[in-house]
Amino acid sequence: VQLVESGGGLVQAGESLNLSCVATGNGFSRYNMGWFRQSPGKERTYVGIISRNGDSITRAAFVKGRFTISRDNAKNVLYMQMNYLTPEDTGIYYCAAGQGYYTSPARYDSWGRGTQVTVSS
Repeated sequence: VQLVESGGGLVQAGESLNLSCVATGNGFSRYNMGWFRQSPGKERTYVGIISRNGDSITRAAFVKGRFTISRDNAKNVLYMQMNYLTPEDTGIYYCAAGQGYYTSPARYDSWGRGTQVTVSS
């Protein structure tokens, strides 16, 4: 599966962004999907993951209550609505597809190229 993220940009603290990840190729609904980010000078870390049919969602502690993850298997799209953004949310956001339901980036097979999110104070 090939993945392309979009929706990033430059926003001020407190504002919102809605990221999308469009999948092409076969079998989007067979993959567990994840959102990850890499902030400047830091390792890539998970933001949230969603199961194949969307009935299980796990979010990192630092985003709970602010970010909502969803997917539309009919449209082959993964979403992440990000509210109340802070400068600490700045980074490149990636979507990834994997067979298992894991938070480790190493367990994911297919990656997009990422979309830049920059939050100014």
